[in-house]
Amino acid sequence: MRRADRLYRLVDHLRGRRCVTAAQLAQWLEVSERTVYRDVRDLMASGVPIEGEAGVGYRLSRHHHLPPLMFSADELAALRLGMAMVSTWGDPALAELAANAQAKINAVLPPSAARQPAAQLFVPDLHDYPVARLTPLRRAIAARQYVELDYCRADGALSRRRVRPLGLFFWGVSWTLAAWCEARDEFRNFRIDRMLACTPQTDTFTPQAGRTLEDFFRAVGASQPPAGG
Repeated sequence: MRRADRLYRLVDHLRGRRCVTAAQLAQWLEVSERTVYRDVRDLMASGVPIEGEAGVGYRLSRHHHLPPLMFSADELAALRLGMAMVSTWGDPALAELAANAQAKINAVLPPSAARQPAAQLFVPDLHDYPVARLTPLRRAIAARQYVELDYCRADGALSRRRVRPLGLFFWGVSWTLAAWCEARDEFRNFRIDRMLACTPQTDTFTPQAGRTLEDFFRAVGASQPPAGG
């Protein structure tokens, strides 16, 4: 069972119950008590209103201030599908955040909505795509750090590039990095699965006219999608 699914089931199991021990949760989820303690700790740290402590038991707080979220069945299906896609095609850090978000949503749904059967929409994790490379790239984009790439071009030639990372794009089966290439002095797209290494540097850059993400969209003749789009 994926961790995202386990966290979802854990929160759902706590709903409406007075108190559930870690041993009971471990038996129901078919994991160790240590795993339950870790999952509960992470959920609490991310804001899920769980009360209790190790050795006593856990329950969802009856006094948390978040109002019930009202989603239609189709809206819930869309949210769950989106989070499943992030869990499968995002890097491990994004997958963890998606699991936490799903748990938070489930914690404040009305019981009738939370127990709606899952839609017949699945995102099997059957690929070996190097999603772990997304983590340092996302952080470098946020911190405006230069990145050094060891890259294999489509013709098999190897090159080393120093770039200003600007944005990551998902194309359904692959990710690309949009960047300003210092060597070519122009925008370039780099496929994540052709990167042999990607190393964020300690030095940073400041936004410069003609070299920003907005300029990239203009250069390729595309409108900038909304945040998160």
